Amino acid sequence: MHPCKEEVKRLESATLRSTSVAAAPVETAQAQAPVSRHIAVVGCGHVGLVMAARFAHLGHHVVGLDRDDALVAELRRGVLRVQEAGLPELVAEGVAAGRLDFTTEYSQAIPEAEFIFLAVDTPQTLGGASDLRNLRAAASSVATSLNGQGPIVVNKSTAPIGTGDMLETILWREVHDGHEPPTIVSNPEFLQQGTAVRDFFKPDRIVVGAADQADARAVADLYAGLPGEVMLTTRRTAEMIKYVANTFLATRISFINEVAQLCE
Repeated sequence: MHPCKEEVKRLESATLRSTSVAAAPVETAQAQAPVSRHIAVVGCGHVGLVMAARFAHLGHHVVGLDRDDALVAELRRGVLRVQEAGLPELVAEGVAAGRLDFTTEYSQAIPEAEFIFLAVDTPQTLGGASDLRNLRAAASSVATSLNGQGPIVVNKSTAPIGTGDMLETILWREVHDGHEPPTIVSNPEFLQQGTAVRDFFKPDRIVVGAADQADARAVADLYAGLPGEVMLTTRRTAEMIKYVANTFLATRISFINEVAQLCE
């Protein structure tokens, strides 16, 4: 069965915190600790900061990058704008261990990164579409800061199906001659505000989509040691799974609101 149909089936038959994606191309997450890798996280908002702190906790070396000077200064002092249970402790732990740092400069975060996660805001336009200007700008800045080694760029931002293709076009166009172009992977997040730290360490599933399964596996390996299941699929399918999950949640909320109005 196609992974997207499996996601619909999973959502239809489960609660908000449902478990498996049975019969899909799924692999069980590895039990051993992950190999330490160098990671850059572009965007230190809710998703980006939680992800940076958690990867540092898993033993990776992480640099969080954000254009907001005041935000970065606060993070370096241990002051968080994001309210998540357990997050202040994770950030403090990573900084104290030397595995987590923050910067406003692409030149300090990107050149040594093996994996670059894009976690920038993609707010809705007045017409209801996703505003991808921040994502395009981040991709362009990443491309001009690469050292030619061809890292894996992972999109965590919520964006329409086909966004991975757009990012690939931008990154490949901006890469200097003679440099190895980066590869693009989709790794959607399924975090809930207020329980994001717990959701990361106890995921229902980890979805990774790429044109090359080796790239997808490399990203999945960053989560090694966590429970849950790993679904390796195509980039567009991973993007579609995220939209299916979001749409189904919105449908449930709309339904409950209608029921509440009827009750009143």
